[in-house]
Amino acid sequence: MYVKGLAAFAAALGVGLLSGAAIAQEVKQEKQSVLGNANVSPVTQEQLNAADKSTRDFLLTNGNYAQTRFYPGKQISRDNVKDLHVAWIFQTDVKESLETSPIVVDGVMFVTTSFSHVYALDAKTGQQLWHYAHKMGPITVYCCGPNNRGVQVLGDRVYLATLDSKLMALNAKTGEVVWTTNIADPELGYSETMAPTVVKDKVLIGTNGGEYGIRGFVRAYDAKTGKQLWNFHTIPENSVGVWATKDATGRDMHRNIQAEKDMLAKIGDPYAKLGGGVWQNPSVDLATNRIYFVVGNPSPDLDGSNRPGDNLYTNSLVSLDLDTGKYVCHFQYIAHDVWDLDAVSPTVLVNVKDKSGKTIPGVIHAGKTGHIYVHDRKDCSLIRFSEAMVPQENMWVLPTKEGARMLPGANGGVEWSPIATDPGQELAYAINLHQPMTYHVESSAYPNGKLWLGGAFKVIPGEKQAGNITAVNYNNGKIKWQVNTPEPMIGGILATAGGLVFTGEGNGKFAAYNSSNGKELWSFRAGAGVNAPPSSYMVGGKQYVVVGAGGNTQLDYKRGNNIIAFTLD
Repeated sequence: MYVKGLAAFAAALGVGLLSGAAIAQEVKQEKQSVLGNANVSPVTQEQLNAADKSTRDFLLTNGNYAQTRFYPGKQISRDNVKDLHVAWIFQTDVKESLETSPIVVDGVMFVTTSFSHVYALDAKTGQQLWHYAHKMGPITVYCCGPNNRGVQVLGDRVYLATLDSKLMALNAKTGEVVWTTNIADPELGYSETMAPTVVKDKVLIGTNGGEYGIRGFVRAYDAKTGKQLWNFHTIPENSVGVWATKDATGRDMHRNIQAEKDMLAKIGDPYAKLGGGVWQNPSVDLATNRIYFVVGNPSPDLDGSNRPGDNLYTNSLVSLDLDTGKYVCHFQYIAHDVWDLDAVSPTVLVNVKDKSGKTIPGVIHAGKTGHIYVHDRKDCSLIRFSEAMVPQENMWVLPTKEGARMLPGANGGVEWSPIATDPGQELAYAINLHQPMTYHVESSAYPNGKLWLGGAFKVIPGEKQAGNITAVNYNNGKIKWQVNTPEPMIGGILATAGGLVFTGEGNGKFAAYNSSNGKELWSFRAGAGVNAPPSSYMVGGKQYVVVGAGGNTQLDYKRGNNIIAFTLD
């Protein structure tokens, strides 16, 4: 197995490569392991449509198509969460960065690991039912760890996107491969870590690779056959835009517009290699038949000299028609980004108050900048942005060869970590990073599918790094409460009707907090970084909370291989 280089990026982001030990592990794990069939009923589209009302199952990566991460069960409550204990622990065969969001269907749990393994487990006992160990292709290129964020089920099939850029349908009962489709060429920098979204017989998938000079996309495939139905390029052929000089909050970004226009006249539109990866699931508005997602950074990340213009649709919220993939609207947070503060955390659909106080369908996104942005779902326009959840300093100072200090650092704010919401309290819950960094620029030509940063972002030695859990009222942008953590936060968060939020830290702590005031009510030490989004479900009349504890490559948190489920006596 051959992996094109990421050594330079590893120093900046803690990016993992397929080491000799990992390769040996992959070779060892190539065989499918079936201990017994998963006795799971086919999932209907009607069940998926109503996923936000189910206390039994957890059917989508972020709970429902709106991606609210709000679980409606309340058996585990503020009063009894202190009695939560381990129900079972399952150890996977892969001890590496764990970012899976467990899916639960009819008492069967589906989880994934790094390197695109899938396990079916008994959700009551944690017993393994089957294991699909993906065999990687000869070339695998990826940014930020060999992660996989989960699967989705429709009918009797489990849908998986793989690190070597394939889309697969597995038999939900046995784990056997039903069909495989090649998404894109890994040798050019494409990879997949996101969970697919399956809706109306379409499998929606974006692509990673914004650090490699790709041209990003979102696609729909036929759920029955794997045939491509439509493609939307996240970088249009005219990527120049309006020559915006201010970010979404109105701050000047210090662009030299004339120099960019001169470069455009010289080299033309750089759309073909401009990046624009899509890291996370789109949210789906079933009422209007539209999807919403955010697009990541341009390529090269820190050097804007050879990519004149606003670099559409990088660092943007985008909405498409579900059936056709046709563009509907967009909003760009940072034009011509040279700080790698790309949009990566999933969009969430909630009703919000507009500027006049009228309640309308909204879409919110938590940015690496540390703001939660609130939009009108109809036209993607920005209604408001929240108070900053992390320190901000010298925004937007331009990177230099020697290094320019600016906060937030390139990891955020809110990284890929999905937020949770509680519509009854009008609150969004986010986990944040604080990593002071310097930004360094160094021009380089397109390296033909290799890492293309155009410089580096470096953590400042000796400066404190930390994190926080923040509750924001998305109808006024005010922070309601905040809990500081000793390390930067990455993973995800879950809110429940029991008045709780659950989230984990890189030091192994997994905890429950009062969702109204942030008071810690319970905690558990998992032995490895808890850097995955929790899920909740019911089986046998008991509510469970489940989370992966496997650490994180990007921040180099302690690795592990545990899926841990908790319940009450």
